[in-house]
Amino acid sequence: MAYFLTVLNFAFTVYQFMIIAYILMSWVPQMRDTGIGQMLERLVEPYLAPFRRFIPPLGFIDLSPIVALIALRLAYEGLLAILFRLM
Repeated sequence: MAYFLTVLNFAFTVYQFMIIAYILMSWVPQMRDTGIGQMLERLVEPYLAPFRRFIPPLGFIDLSPIVALIALRLAYEGLLAILFRLM
């Protein structure tokens, strides 16, 4: 079970860093045209899209990725609570 929790933690951490990298790439538009940028867009944008529908940007600031990161963390903590409850 400890190995599963380690893999789960690693997967959530990697996805969080992918979201952060995707956000930082918005500051340099040429980065999104690279292979890595397109790959991150395919992996991260489907998760961010529902948040962007409900949270409008404030001028040039898009707060939806911050809410998405918080929601991802809460989902991870909830999943851990469920798994520990089952043990």
